[in-house]
Amino acid sequence: MHSLIQAQQKLLPDLLSVMQKRYQILQYIRLMQPIGRRNLAVSLGLTERVLRSEVTFLKDQNLIEIYSSGMTLTFEGDMLLSQLEEVMKEVSGQTLLETTLKEAFSLSEVIVVSGDSDESPWVKKEMGRACVSCIKQRLDGKKNIVAVTGGTTLAAVADMMTPDMKHPDVLFVPARGGLGENVQNQANTICAKMAEKSSSNYRLLHVPDQLSDEAYQSIIGEPSIKEMLHLIKSASMVVHGIGDAMTMAERRRTSEADLEKIKAGQAVGEAFGYYFNQSGEVVHKVKTIGIQLDDLKNNKCVIAVAGGSSKAKAIKAFLQQARDSILITDEGAAKELVRDLI
Repeated sequence: MHSLIQAQQKLLPDLLSVMQKRYQILQYIRLMQPIGRRNLAVSLGLTERVLRSEVTFLKDQNLIEIYSSGMTLTFEGDMLLSQLEEVMKEVSGQTLLETTLKEAFSLSEVIVVSGDSDESPWVKKEMGRACVSCIKQRLDGKKNIVAVTGGTTLAAVADMMTPDMKHPDVLFVPARGGLGENVQNQANTICAKMAEKSSSNYRLLHVPDQLSDEAYQSIIGEPSIKEMLHLIKSASMVVHGIGDAMTMAERRRTSEADLEKIKAGQAVGEAFGYYFNQSGEVVHKVKTIGIQLDDLKNNKCVIAVAGGSSKAKAIKAFLQQARDSILITDEGAAKELVRDLI
């Protein structure tokens, strides 16, 4: 495959560039369908004149349908995208990025999607689609408990969730409590949405993410909370995001004393209430109810989903603690991570 692509690049360089452009158009339509031509042109940075000719070609090939509500993929278009995925990863260099990161951080798998979610919001949906596919591939025939955290990236995963008739007996649970902000990005909301869109079941955890020692001891003694914590900690799969340390500290309304501790420790990343420096060392820990770092080592399938070039340092910090887990990211973050390795 690699040698064939190299030959094409030398003999027919224009062929690959046209192929990439049409693949990206189909890819974007799949994520945003139904979508109008004007919105598609703006999103992809193409002129309407150029896009019009491409859309006409794709329509003639029976790859898309055009309705008053917008463009959608046909069955043939969807199948073609799936068939071309590995080839286009090779062409764009994503396969090399995946292999490099997998070896550098001793991960079980790395999936890199095209684009940079800092620049193009639709890239989060593509990461979400890749994550949904990854989740389904790793569910087994037994009763599966999937614990999920909050955040905008996990919200995108929930948006892309679809039913899975092979594994109907899945229970979604929140991996932690809520931050008390935008409800759409809370673990409880994301957990419920994933269950609804996959025709599965869910349980919720009605506690704040951050607690004082006194409140923590009081709450974990409640029978209903004990039962819920048992479910969460027995999850066979954990799907989580990775946050920028200072951003997460602000979202938690961290006290001045703890904020100084985080800054003094030069924290760059956060996950599960743990703040990490660039070497992956824990410099601060928030008292939270839910999954702890040690729980990830108990034979769980752990999937980290995070992207954007600005998140590269945070991702690298967490990956020092995430041996044998799965990383789903975008080209923006992956290229920064690889550049940092050189």
